[in-house]
Amino acid sequence: NAILFIDEIHNIVGAGSTSGGSLDASNLLKPALANGDISCIGSTTHSEYRQYFEKDRALNRRFQRIDVNEPSTADCIDILKGLRKSYEEFHNVKFSDDSLKAAVELSIKHIHGKLLPDKAIDVMDETGAFFRLKDQTAEVISIDVPMIEEVIAKMTGLPIANISSSEKMQLRDLDKKLKALIYGQDEAIDRLVASIKLARSGLSRPDKPIGSYLFTGPTGVGKTEVCKQLAHVLGIHFHRFDMSEYMEKHSVARLVGAPPGYVGYEDGGLLTEAVNKNPYSVLLLDEIEKAHPDVTNALLQVMDAGRMTDAHGRVADFKNTIFVMTSNAGAVDVARGSIGIADNFSSSHSMDAIKKAFSPEFINRLDAVVSFKDLPEEVIMKVVAKFVDELKMTLAEKKVDMQVSADVLKWLMKKGYDKVYGARPLARTVDEHLKKALVDELLFGRLVDGGRVQVELESNALKFQFSTTSKKNKEVVTT
Repeated sequence: NAILFIDEIHNIVGAGSTSGGSLDASNLLKPALANGDISCIGSTTHSEYRQYFEKDRALNRRFQRIDVNEPSTADCIDILKGLRKSYEEFHNVKFSDDSLKAAVELSIKHIHGKLLPDKAIDVMDETGAFFRLKDQTAEVISIDVPMIEEVIAKMTGLPIANISSSEKMQLRDLDKKLKALIYGQDEAIDRLVASIKLARSGLSRPDKPIGSYLFTGPTGVGKTEVCKQLAHVLGIHFHRFDMSEYMEKHSVARLVGAPPGYVGYEDGGLLTEAVNKNPYSVLLLDEIEKAHPDVTNALLQVMDAGRMTDAHGRVADFKNTIFVMTSNAGAVDVARGSIGIADNFSSSHSMDAIKKAFSPEFINRLDAVVSFKDLPEEVIMKVVAKFVDELKMTLAEKKVDMQVSADVLKWLMKKGYDKVYGARPLARTVDEHLKKALVDELLFGRLVDGGRVQVELESNALKFQFSTTSKKNKEVVTT
């Protein structure tokens, strides 16, 4: 009445055979299996089943294939409850029901490359071991949700704040946090956040990505930066693909993987591999209008069904991905036609250009087309102040305190801002007029050991006043 269980059963194919001989472990088992003398259960993976086991037709015919799928969240919680007693006795801890639920839900969201229930069991085991080693004097340690969050933060390398804060709390304050980081695009942020909240409320289709958005507007107004900050605020991964690399017809194979017989077949697709590795992410396809039309055609099923099949037949799941594309379509035409007529990027002109650049099938699958406007002067001042504050923080790490007057900020704004190019030239202006003036002093001069820098405007030029920590005298340098 015994049942023989063979783990990794594909290894019996060819096991023990000599070179050129056909007698191996699988052929020895075949008569016993055919006569019913042995009841046997084997386990293997899909890829190894196809590569080894399935090729031996006679052996494969004697087994009934049963696919064991990944359990659901509810089933996995029940599995952990069944294992709870064993791990509690081994680690001398006590797991609450909420901690087991958190182990499953947080492992789904933050641990990739493994499947349930393995990764949830790993979290439970590692949490018990970690806190038992941390406090070996306590008789029984009660494991709660914050402890699970702390261990997952250590396992993934993510900040614990990103893991511990609930998704509802993140969504409630999402618009405020984005507006504090992105200046002058409140209307675009409101529309984006409203669409994300609709998707996460459960009222939208569950088989689609969290959202599929097209950001349009002139260059340098914050389209890419919104995506970066959105991923940062939500505590999820950020993937960026520059579509200028996918201008040729054959380049679509780089996203989904090369077909058999072509170079790169074993590597997989860049897009599908990135999403399989980190399904909870913000996926940005920058300047989508530059990509070949076949690339946008391949993305239709992602926006409609939330899935994409790579060259190996593996399905990449986009249902937990925020899918964003940016485009400058229509920006040049609007800039030419707005001289003396309009100051802002017209959403109606933008939509006309989008209809010319993209197919109706593509536009129909978008959740929202978000238009970004030109940045007014008061917003540009905030951007300049932001770049200068970043420089101050960098200098503070080198024990250098920098003070910049308001006149200097206004001077930098006038020097660096160009309506055609947006806010990007401002970073170069700060590099040119502030950073380069400090380089020699930081490396070889008065700021090697730290000090203080006062930047003021005098005769339409920047004046730098340095005071070192080792000397009391001040030296003045005018640039």
